[in-house]
Amino acid sequence: MDDTSRTYDVVVVGAGPVGENVAERTRAAGLSTVIVERELLGGECSFWACEPSKALLRPVVARADARRVPGLNRAVDGPLDVTAVLAHRDRMSAHWTDDDQVDWLDSVSVDLVRGHGRLTGPRQVSVSTPDGGTIRLTARYAVALCTGSRTALPNIPGLAAVRPWTNREATSADRVPERLAVVGGGVVAVELATAWQALGAQVTLLVRGDGLLARMEPFAGELVADELRASGVDIRLKTSVTSVTREGGEDRGIRIALADGGELAADEILLATGRTPRTADLGLETVGLTPGDWLTVDDTCRVTAVTDGWLYAVGDVNHRALLTHQGKYQARIAGAAIGARAKEEPVDEARWGAHAATADHTAVPQVVFTTPEVASVGLTTQEARRAGRRVEVVDYDLAHLAGAHQYGQGYRGRARMLVDTDRETLVGVTFAGPGVAELLHSATVAVAGEVPIERLWHAVPAFPTLSEVWLRLLETYRDRAR
Repeated sequence: MDDTSRTYDVVVVGAGPVGENVAERTRAAGLSTVIVERELLGGECSFWACEPSKALLRPVVARADARRVPGLNRAVDGPLDVTAVLAHRDRMSAHWTDDDQVDWLDSVSVDLVRGHGRLTGPRQVSVSTPDGGTIRLTARYAVALCTGSRTALPNIPGLAAVRPWTNREATSADRVPERLAVVGGGVVAVELATAWQALGAQVTLLVRGDGLLARMEPFAGELVADELRASGVDIRLKTSVTSVTREGGEDRGIRIALADGGELAADEILLATGRTPRTADLGLETVGLTPGDWLTVDDTCRVTAVTDGWLYAVGDVNHRALLTHQGKYQARIAGAAIGARAKEEPVDEARWGAHAATADHTAVPQVVFTTPEVASVGLTTQEARRAGRRVEVVDYDLAHLAGAHQYGQGYRGRARMLVDTDRETLVGVTFAGPGVAELLHSATVAVAGEVPIERLWHAVPAFPTLSEVWLRLLETYRDRAR
């Protein structure tokens, strides 16, 4: 066999956090593993999403918190140091180099092939390398597609010519635009609007719907919208873009035409309008699948439409939960399942299924790192009722907590838990307010663990912390039942 044809037990396509975790787990199971990556090891999360965006947001959130604290508020009255914030972002993104990730792969004995990998048939992957060559990989047991997702660009006339920002440009920009138009009202839109407004841009948020964070409880989007407006963001609801043009050359401003007949001028336009899978050029047609589609999987992440069970799709590409931590969770399941099947050991489908169904469908945690923060897990009220669940909605004003008064003056926030009244367990929890991100894991344990309400009374929150909200929610639920 020549050096352009190689055989491994497992071939992983995509070296973001998901692919890295699949590879680490299969290698730990004793299977020879190679990972294929055409860009940077670490993927979207490390270089153009989670890490750089949170690096941009951390100074914003910290300053907002400090402004609520007597004796400290005057010390943080001035503007952010933009140069320092961007330098911090660059460090957190490793200056867009992946040397550390390569070293880590070496440490776990996973091989790396750089280039664009495509399926060419069952268990076959062809890699076009940067030097123009081709390496053909054969998998004895499994191929795992972990290629993630990208921004779904709407069909707006003139869009390509104005070179719009996606999350990639918005998290790696080296200057602050004077005027930034953000199209969208979801997590990416509100987080990046928060960051760039605080860094000095005049941000206009163009939202097709009638509120922000539409997939979460309505009060979450309302609180975030209040803070964005207070910071100077111009939020325009029920607004659609009909066309865009760049005026007077490629380095000049952008004219944005709106469906109501109005116009908006901006220096950059950021599209935060959803995600689409990176499956268009993976050779899916060679194994009977449709290029560009999301891939349907079972609860061990095997692609259900492919016979013999050799193809896995892990992370964003299977459309179960487009979050890094969820993809890594799936990777742990998929890696263990691949290892067991390769050794012809029994895979406890009921065990995997129960766990995957919980964490991928009914207990998905998420944090929105805005001011205020939003943290949620499980179902929203609308989702629970749509699913036919009988739920009791229990709300509490976080501002009534002693911990909130300690946190800062003028604290605003709200908590909601959904109680399944048939089973007396929680099926969803949402917090919105400063500092609530760190409350989320307790909620996730309660929902994923299906902890009975009566047992939650014995989880005693420390005083005076925001965690006392748990006691207040339980008391509110108890008092209603009397």
